[in-house]
This record gives sequence, structure tokens and C-alpha cells, in this order.
Amino acid sequence: MTRDSHIALRFQIVFRSLKYRNYRLFFYGQSVSLIGTWMQRIAIPWLVYRLTGSAMLLGISGFAGQLPSLFLSPFAGVLTDRWNRYNVLLWTQILAMVHAFFLAWLVLSGNVMVWQIIALSFFIGCISAFEIPARHSFVIDMVERKEDLGNAIALNSLMFNGARLIGPSIAGVLLAAAGEGICFLINGISFLFVIGSLLAMKLEKKEIDRIKSDIGNELREGFNYTFGFLPIRHLILLLALVNIMVMFYSTLMPVFAKEILAGDSHTYGFLMGAAGFGALIGAIFLASRETVLKLGRIVPAAVIVFGTGLVILSFSRIFALSLLVMVFVGMGLMLQAASSNTILQTITDDDKRGRVMSFYTMAIMGTAPFGSLLAGWLAKSIGTPFTIMIGGVFSIAGALIFLRRLPELKQIVRPIYIKMGIIREVAEGIQNASEKEIY
Repeated sequence: MTRDSHIALRFQIVFRSLKYRNYRLFFYGQSVSLIGTWMQRIAIPWLVYRLTGSAMLLGISGFAGQLPSLFLSPFAGVLTDRWNRYNVLLWTQILAMVHAFFLAWLVLSGNVMVWQIIALSFFIGCISAFEIPARHSFVIDMVERKEDLGNAIALNSLMFNGARLIGPSIAGVLLAAAGEGICFLINGISFLFVIGSLLAMKLEKKEIDRIKSDIGNELREGFNYTFGFLPIRHLILLLALVNIMVMFYSTLMPVFAKEILAGDSHTYGFLMGAAGFGALIGAIFLASRETVLKLGRIVPAAVIVFGTGLVILSFSRIFALSLLVMVFVGMGLMLQAASSNTILQTITDDDKRGRVMSFYTMAIMGTAPFGSLLAGWLAKSIGTPFTIMIGGVFSIAGALIFLRRLPELKQIVRPIYIKMGIIREVAEGIQNASEKEIY
């Protein structure tokens, strides 16, 4: 095989899920929309800090945006299992577009106040509580062959983190040149692309079994399934811990850029862009994998990389070193989240997928409000660098605990993988493989 043909083959492997028309439309539309989303994510904390100069209000703003996921995600998961996922996804995109345009109008008209930003953060948090589990659950409806599910999830991470690389870099320039309002306006326009892609899809009509039991029973069933099954429980708990620690650096990054590195909005944008670049590298690595095997090992290793990066970052006073470290921080965080997502979707029963993914959403976003508030309080008490270091230490500790339980989790997951069609070739091709090769 020539070098060119080998590269072409690897390219086909990485992007194999794009052969499905519906997923291809979603991928392209979402890729554009996510650039605007990341621009808004960068602009909001910068706007709050510019208006107030308060690390505590940065934490409160982050708290307001993440809090709805803690309370609404379980209900959103139940409703996602009941409702048409496509309709949930479409309407949440429309509402998010309206939110972005309204925020742009407030800023560009000069009428914006901090309480409005906090209220609008709460509103978009409510939307995200429904959108995220619906989006993750909808992937399986766009990808016809289950063996390509892992690749589709990895490509979701690829487009998310590609936008995470591009969006903050553009936002950094626009914040200095035109202000936050333009970032919000561009985000609103970007939603037209993903809405258009959803409207252009051709989906098979499925009969949805309307569950007659009350929501409380379904919540209980989802909770018992999620936390009663050890592999799912440990993945969710580690995600929750890490994403609390994520807020220790993401909430305080404007403070770190301005006060620790003596920079400006460009510094802030490039730091977040470096994290996006690292996440992009991780996403390409996952997308190039042909099976879900050994993802269980990647999860704790990625968290250790993430935590070590935060510890080093806390001591850094050099912009170039901070950029390099942020690459590893972003890569570790993405590898953990995407690997966990793939494992969860692979081993979860279809009729409980929405509820499990709602707990996944809670682990990523629902725990973050406490991380935001804790980050703001700790930064005020002991300073930004020490707060970031604490986040790294706790992340490493969580990874080591997970690593101790990994042999037990392998034994539980192995028969599930063998029984599923997605790994039929594993059952046929490496029946004598040791358990350590399975998970």
C-alpha cells in the first residue's frame, strides 16, 4: 500500500459516518453553529468581568447558566425517551437562536446589565438541559449501522472542538475590535445553518411507544439503571468530579489571562483556543479508532493528563508555557468526555438512552454551578493559581480511584460487548483475547 493510499484509507476511517446523509447534514450545519456558540461562550464571561471586575460575579454567572441542568436534566431525559428527539432538537435550536439575538440587541443598544446576563444565562441553561440529551440520543437515529456509532460520537467531538479552536480565536479578535455584541449577533446567525440542516433531513417515521407510567416512576427507573450498573455509575461519577474541577479554570480564565499573565482579550481567546486545539487532536485520535475497545483505559489516563495540566498551569506565569499546557488540558478533557459518551451509548439499553444521557448531561453541566461558585469563592480566598491547582489535584485523585476499579468494570462490560452486533468481529476474531484488551 502506497503512502497516499494509506492516508486516503485513514481519512475514510476517520470520516466514515459522513456516508449517512442525515448525519452529514447535521455535521456540516452543527459545525458552523458551534463556532458561533463558542464565540458566545467566550464573550459572556469577558462581558461580565468587563462590567464588574468581580471573580465572584463570574462564578455567579456561570452558576446561573449551569444550574438548570442539575434540576431539569432528569426530567428532560424522561421526556426525550417519550418525545420525538428530532422535534426536541429542532425547537431547542430555534429558542437558542432567539436567545442569542436578544442578547446581541441588549449589548449593541447599550442597555445590558449584569442581572440581565445572569437571567439570560439561566434561560439558555434551561434550553441546554433539553438540547444536550436530545442531541446525544439523536445520533443513533442518524447513523444506520451501530458499528459506526462510536465514530459518529467521535466526529461530534471533532466538530465541537474544531469550533472550540476557531470560535475563541475569532472571539478574541472581535472582543478587542468590536465588542461582545458582535459575537452574540454572529452566534444568532450561525443557528440558521443547523436549523436548515435539520429541516433538510429525511428521517424514517417511527412509532413512539407512549409510556403510560408517571414521570416519577420513570425517573426512578432511570436513576436505578444508571447508578445500579457499575460501569455507567463510575463513568458518570468521574465525569461529575472532573467537570466540577473544569469550572476551576474555565470560570477564572479571564482573571488568569488579565491578572496573572498581564494580558487582554487576545490572551484569553488564545488560551481557550489552545484548549480547543488540544481537544481537536484528541477527537481526531478517537475518530481514527475502528472499535470501542480499550476506551476504558483512555478515560482515567485522559483525566490524569487534564489534572496534571491544571497543576502546571497554576504555576505558570509565561504565556507560551500556558498555551502549551492548555493544549494538554483540552485534550485530556475531551478524551474523557467523548470516550465516556461512546462507552455509555454502547452499553445502554435503547429505551433508557435519553435518561442515561440526561445523567451524562448532569455530570457535565449540572455539577458545574457548584464548581463555578466554589471557584469564585476560592479565588477570592486563596487566589486564582491555587484554585486551579486544587482542581488538578482532585482530578488526578478521581482518576486513580477509577483506575483501581477498572479490572472489575472490564469483567462486567466484556460479555455485553460480545453480545452486541457492533462488536461482532471482536467475538469472532479475538475470542481468546484477555479481558484487559476488551475495555
